[in-house]
Amino acid sequence: MSTKTLPFSRETLAAILEKHPTPFHLYDEASIRRNARALAEAFSWNKGFREYFAVKATPNPYLLKILSKEGFGADCSSLPELVLAERVGVVGEHVMFTSNDTPPEEFQKAKQLGAIINLDDISHIPVLEACAGLLETICFRYNPGPLKKGNVIIGHPEEAKYGFTREQLFEGYRILRDRGVKRFGIHTMVASNELDPMYFIETAEILFNLVTEISRELNIRFDFVNIGGGVGIPYRPEEAPVDLDVVSQGIRGRYEEIVEGHGCGPLDLYMECGRFITGPYGYLVARVRHIKKTYKNFAGLDACMADLMRPAMYGAYHHITVIGKEDERPDVMYDVTGSLCENNDKFAIDRMLPKLQSDDILVIHDTGAHGHAMGFNYNGKLRSAELLLRENGTVEQIRRAETLEDHFATLDFERLGSFPV
Repeated sequence: MSTKTLPFSRETLAAILEKHPTPFHLYDEASIRRNARALAEAFSWNKGFREYFAVKATPNPYLLKILSKEGFGADCSSLPELVLAERVGVVGEHVMFTSNDTPPEEFQKAKQLGAIINLDDISHIPVLEACAGLLETICFRYNPGPLKKGNVIIGHPEEAKYGFTREQLFEGYRILRDRGVKRFGIHTMVASNELDPMYFIETAEILFNLVTEISRELNIRFDFVNIGGGVGIPYRPEEAPVDLDVVSQGIRGRYEEIVEGHGCGPLDLYMECGRFITGPYGYLVARVRHIKKTYKNFAGLDACMADLMRPAMYGAYHHITVIGKEDERPDVMYDVTGSLCENNDKFAIDRMLPKLQSDDILVIHDTGAHGHAMGFNYNGKLRSAELLLRENGTVEQIRRAETLEDHFATLDFERLGSFPV
């Protein structure tokens, strides 16, 4: 069971609030680094192990730079993410480009960076060949269909839009072999926020078996297996975190039995965790704006689902700490809401909290991934700032809050006066 604690004191938070208006996301550098090192250490038995941080989880260059310093690569899925990685100095095979429905210019940029391109569909082979040319190393994303269960975030594998079927894998690798490609990889990811360690061990086993079968039938050699990400975090206090040692040793046993046992090694092992790396170490700090009492009690915040979409999108739970009232009894039931003109703009429904009043500070936990990143501007809402709590205890702004000028920047008001209506 995990406990929901904060990496800062009330006094530290008060000092932050003097300089930075709510709402904002705050990330804990020390814990992110510690977690990154724990993942690398757990898989140090595989000499080629590399974690490609899923940029989509928290696309901030300061965090990417920190993780790059820890030896992480970048898992990118769009042109802006590729450019972001490039600007941080993450290039070459430290970039894994995994996309779907991909436009030609994104393949071209990935090739320019020297990235590993992970194709999502067999029809993308001629597209890549025509717009960028085939690379020396290419990877395919596998969709195991009913062999694996999915979840609400990605969907059931057989219904998901991602990846090759088993039959398409054999045909695709044959095409690449005949086109002169020399190095091969394989990848899958069919669930997100999974807490069962066996899920990842079974995933690795499926891919290891495929490697041996494809290698034998097509007489090719694989360089790496990317078992994807999807490692969950304990959003609820009663949930237990994934035991990395159990996952690592389980995968190691399958690797030795299947890969080494069939003479297919050495094989580098890759992962692309995002949520697991930064998710537990981000916090959305917001202020109670109004307390409304009608058929229910509503605590309206100055944040809204533009700052954190997961509860509205997935019905996801995020723990809430009321600063200064940590020791008070949670004996009042609230819906904790934002000000968006949508009724699902709620961070919590029927949540028992201490009695709230205007100006109370609420900290919403586990927003370090898929929090700020999933923000939007519907209703004219402006996205909040991002702050970084450094290892030395100082706080830096690593993204400023949006302004009205930002929001209107793509509109041409100069021509409005002469626009005929």
